[in-house]
This record gives sequence, structure tokens and C-alpha cells, in this order.
Amino acid sequence: MARTPKQGRAGRGTTLIERVRRAQLVEVTVDLIAELGYAKTSLARIAEGADLTKAAVLYHFPSKDALVRAACAQVLETLTEEVGAALASAPAADGPTTYVRAMVGHLRAHPRHTRVIVEAFPHLEDDHTSERRWGPLAGIIDTAAEARGLPAVDSRSLAVIIGGAIDGLVGEALRDPDYDTTGPAERLNAMIESALSG
Repeated sequence: MARTPKQGRAGRGTTLIERVRRAQLVEVTVDLIAELGYAKTSLARIAEGADLTKAAVLYHFPSKDALVRAACAQVLETLTEEVGAALASAPAADGPTTYVRAMVGHLRAHPRHTRVIVEAFPHLEDDHTSERRWGPLAGIIDTAAEARGLPAVDSRSLAVIIGGAIDGLVGEALRDPDYDTTGPAERLNAMIESALSG
């Protein structure tokens, strides 16, 4: 029987100590990827950062990729929760602009998480398909268009364009920490409003 994420190595439920250790390993992995990049983040460095042996790391995660997946999942969960909360409190018609503000704001406020997304996701190709990126935003755009009483829009293309613009803003902020993404994000939102003005 396959072991589920909530089960330990022997198929039993994980203990509190195991959960704490796994969380520590994920945090160390996030820090190392943010500081060194994916290629230089090795199991040996993760073990050293957690003050464990490599064998102890492998007890909790069977490979570097498994640990990187867990780190990416944590980063995405935090991002999704924050953006989701912003969308839930905004009118449906304002969904696309709320999405841009929340995404850019979160990624600006959490540069470590941003570096993990940039560094690690290309190595997890099965988790990072194009449609998984633009699909949810296209749905937000469709909902906004409907709330505004607009005819169907090319939400896929608009979502790809918005996603690319966000990537560009965030990438520039990673290269230059003094680059303020707030103004450019609002200019992007003005373009979105123009596209959804009917």
C-alpha cells in the first residue's frame, strides 16, 4: 500500500516530532533554494542546515525532488490562501485587478517564496503546466466579464498576458530589490480595465 503524506515510513500516522522535523526540513529547503538556487541545494546542504544527517533527511523525504516538491507546495499554499482571501472579499467584477494586486503584493512581500517559484518550478515539469498557470486566472476573468454583463472575452489570451506581465514585474523586483512594483501593477490593472470595459 502506498504511503500517504500523513503516514510515516512504516505506514503508521506521523508523530508530532516527525511533523515538526518535516516542517523544519521544508523551511531549510525554502531558505537554501532562495539563497543558492535549485542546483546548489543538495540533500547534504539541507541536512547540514537542519543539523541532521543525510540519512535522517532521507527518512522523512525519499529524495531531493520530494523535498523540493514539499517546499513548493508550502510556498504555493501560502500564496493561494492570500490571493484567495483577497478575491473572496472583492466584488466578482473586480476579480482580475484584485488578483494582480494580491499576486504582485504577495510576491513582493515574500521574496524567498518568489525565488523558490522561479528556481524550483521549472524542475517539476509535471506540476508546472501552462494551463495550470493561466486556467484559474481565465476563470476569474470570465466571472468578471459576466458580472459586468460583457459578451465572452478571450480569457485565455488575457490570462497569459497578465501572467507574463506579473512574471516580468516580479523578475525585475528580484533583480533589483529597490524596484517598486506597485505603480507598474496599477498600470497593468488600467490595461485590464480597458480590456474589460466592453
